[in-house]
Amino acid sequence: MMDFKKDDANGTVAAGNDYDVIVIGAGIAGLTSAAYTAKAGYTTLLCEKNEKPGGLVGSFSRNGFTFDAGIRAFENSGIVFPMLAQLGIAIEFVKNPVMIGIEDTHMTLKGVESLANYAAMLTAKFPENQAEIAAIISEIHKVTGYMDVLYGIENPLFKDLTMDKDYLFKTLLPWLLKYQVNIRKAQKLSEPIEDYLRRFTKNQALIDVIIQHFFEKMPTFFALSYFGLYSDYSYPIGGTGRLVTALRDFIAGHQGELALGTEISQIDVRARRVTTRDGRCFGYRELIWCGDMKALYTAVDFAKSGEHSRRVREQQQKICQNRGGDSIFTLYLGVNLESSYFAQRCGPHCFYTPSKAGLSAIQSEHWQAVLADPNRSAIDLQSALKAWVREYLELTTYEISCPALRDPALAPAGKTGVIVSTLMDYRLVKATFEAGWYPAFKALCEEQIMAVLENSVFRGLTEQVEQRFSSTPLTIERITGNSGGAITGWAFCDEGTAGKLPAVNQFRKIVKTIATPLSHISQAGQWTFSPSGLPVSILTGKLAADGVIKRLAKQDRAGQSGDASGAGR
Repeated sequence: MMDFKKDDANGTVAAGNDYDVIVIGAGIAGLTSAAYTAKAGYTTLLCEKNEKPGGLVGSFSRNGFTFDAGIRAFENSGIVFPMLAQLGIAIEFVKNPVMIGIEDTHMTLKGVESLANYAAMLTAKFPENQAEIAAIISEIHKVTGYMDVLYGIENPLFKDLTMDKDYLFKTLLPWLLKYQVNIRKAQKLSEPIEDYLRRFTKNQALIDVIIQHFFEKMPTFFALSYFGLYSDYSYPIGGTGRLVTALRDFIAGHQGELALGTEISQIDVRARRVTTRDGRCFGYRELIWCGDMKALYTAVDFAKSGEHSRRVREQQQKICQNRGGDSIFTLYLGVNLESSYFAQRCGPHCFYTPSKAGLSAIQSEHWQAVLADPNRSAIDLQSALKAWVREYLELTTYEISCPALRDPALAPAGKTGVIVSTLMDYRLVKATFEAGWYPAFKALCEEQIMAVLENSVFRGLTEQVEQRFSSTPLTIERITGNSGGAITGWAFCDEGTAGKLPAVNQFRKIVKTIATPLSHISQAGQWTFSPSGLPVSILTGKLAADGVIKRLAKQDRAGQSGDASGAGR
């Protein structure tokens, strides 16, 4: 450990408040990093600004119903299960089938073999585009084939290659040859999915119905691979928060410490210490930042550290030029209906589009135009926003999740908790807040979503609802600290502008995600790699931990060598 006592006169933390590793942000990346550094025997402090860890992963209970607060299920991607096995954490999972519905039809994805059923559903809705749909399905087959190579084996980062020779020679080495070829093919398809599909069809409604499952400007290779990934989804018994609890307990069991309600307001890079919002100080040998990237560069005290290199300034500029990606509005329902009612209509997990017209059919004046008008009145803004929101909620795609259909214990007997989400622009919600009618906006969204569901997939639902509440992008921003309430890190860029992202965006360069231009500070999580998700957050968390462990071991060896040479003088 460093001797922090020697600088007490300058305010450096005294012994007892210093750690080998401080991890900032107890989302899934921070929990992963802290688990591995604690497992390696290094004193680890995990700081979280909220009173609850997990970030975008977690569950909560209300009146007997358990709801998932963030992600609805886990895609393994050769990462989640190997990570748990390597740590020796046992969690019971069940398969999480994903259904896709359009108006009055639906089908369940069970791997690429189900794409024929998806094509048939699209053709039934757009019979004049049968040939174009067949061409698009062919592209999905091609891309899922590329990405199967990426996700098709247990990630070697979570394997001990010295102990598992069979895996090394029979699995990993043959996989590496395929990986090099396929990942290059996949990365060439970085064009936004909406632009790519226009090569195959001019029917904008058809394009809308396909892409409304995805985030805005999502790269084609990542978007189309979801049709394969959906069959890789699993759900932990007890809810998604079970993963958070397991990692938290693992850290505590390896003498790591979790400091909840601890927001880091300042980082002194030269002294290697952090200061919390309430004035507490902690020293570190290595720091891993797993929170919002803007907050990192706000917290660093450049005046004291003297670190403001060209690389730092370039990164700050990229951060300022970019914004957080998509966010969501979520409606939570406690319903006095048996789970069988929902099993027939949406299954445990569904992406449902109530109208094949698509979002391009919106006719009302776009809210952004009114927002940008310096002469607008509050009444004009409210009127434009209301009109647009009503149309948007009639045409958007909804992600519907019923936890009790995977684990009956997550709802009272004879009842079902239902989670209904849709993409929602943070700027729109922020405008309603600044205009003073945020509560009315939430109520409007709740009523409109209920009306859409009542008139389509869930007839008779309204009169059976016992409790109803919602969250918005502002809720996510408040709870997670993510800029713009983002759930995927940075907003996706247009083709050719990816180099302007403050994050790595090529899988073959993912090992570079953890590096920062700041001394003894690594990074991990959704802001460090694009496109991101739960597996990527775990992967970057592990990469950061491995890098820190290696540097600490090197420092310790150098210190022992110095002690030995000094003893012989």
